[in-house]
Amino acid sequence: MKLLPTLPYEPRPRDCALRLRRERVPTLGTRRARRHRGRRFLLVLLAAVAVPALAAPAPWRALGIGDAGDAQFSVDPMPFEQPGGSFPGSAYYYIAPTEQLPGTNTQSSEGIDLVALGLGDGPIARAMRIDNSGVDRSRAVECLTAAVYYEAASEPDQGQRAVAQVVLNRVAHPSFPNTVCGVVYQGSERSTGCQFSFACDGSLARVPSKFFWERARQVADQALSGYVESSVGLATHYHTNAVHPYWAPSLHFITSIGAHRFYSLMGRAGEAGTFRFAYAGGEPLAAPHPHDARADKLPDPALDPLALQRAYDSGLKTAQGGVPAVPGGAAPGAPATPGPAPRYSSEVQSRGGDKQYSGEALPGSHGVKPEYENSGQWLNQPGG
Repeated sequence: MKLLPTLPYEPRPRDCALRLRRERVPTLGTRRARRHRGRRFLLVLLAAVAVPALAAPAPWRALGIGDAGDAQFSVDPMPFEQPGGSFPGSAYYYIAPTEQLPGTNTQSSEGIDLVALGLGDGPIARAMRIDNSGVDRSRAVECLTAAVYYEAASEPDQGQRAVAQVVLNRVAHPSFPNTVCGVVYQGSERSTGCQFSFACDGSLARVPSKFFWERARQVADQALSGYVESSVGLATHYHTNAVHPYWAPSLHFITSIGAHRFYSLMGRAGEAGTFRFAYAGGEPLAAPHPHDARADKLPDPALDPLALQRAYDSGLKTAQGGVPAVPGGAAPGAPATPGPAPRYSSEVQSRGGDKQYSGEALPGSHGVKPEYENSGQWLNQPGG
């Protein structure tokens, strides 16, 4: 019998007893409590500092930097606040830096002080609005856009608005057509000498740039909706800096914007009362007039600003003097000869012709009826 080798003795395993600590699962309430724990501490600290300070008998002083709060300022009263310097409306005269009359041009649309430059010395235009959206509005916008584009496409915004204002000033003046298209294309039947050079020098054959055309259209829309470019006042003429027309010294220079110089008429023709900013409609076609070779040979006084001034002043003097224009070229002041008698139809002639309008058939206006012969006399003599 073979004996198996014996293995070394191993002790019997003992039971293991462990005590494990279970962490507390954090909840929403515990998270909020931890988050506000620092704030609560800060509030308690502030209360501990503020309560004794408020309870202290020392006077409260506002926070200041150095001695900045110790400076003393004295404000002198205005003249109208002093004895003897006050009267009804005196505050206006002392507060207003300069007296500005209604309708006086003192600033440009860009905020430039024109008085300091010596340019703001005239009245400004009033708004002209074309509210209807029909044919008149569309034609006026088209014509004014063409004038702004071809005359001032490369000018700044103020320069384009000034050109549009000149067109509207002419519409309001009695010496020019009373429509936008009529003003823009006045004299366009000529080969040269039209009011706006683009209308007769072939510029309309160029295809306009879409971007600059839309820019000009916006200026036209604003002008026809009531915008007033006050920097040019009541200007009706302008020219570029590259030329010097013969009429420039005889007109009133207003201002220079970009490459243009703007002028208004002199005398009564350029006064504010002459202009009537009331649109009546009736716009013609938004196109230049057909060319007429005969127009080039005949001078047109309406295209000459100096002739306009003379005609307006002479016409005004005649109206003020009460001497009507006599047919046949009679001298002013000569008695007017009566015109021929009116010609009536045969039916009116059979009834007496002009005699029936002379008043001979009216009731008699002389004599006193018998019952009124003693009117105004005493019935009985006093004391009789």
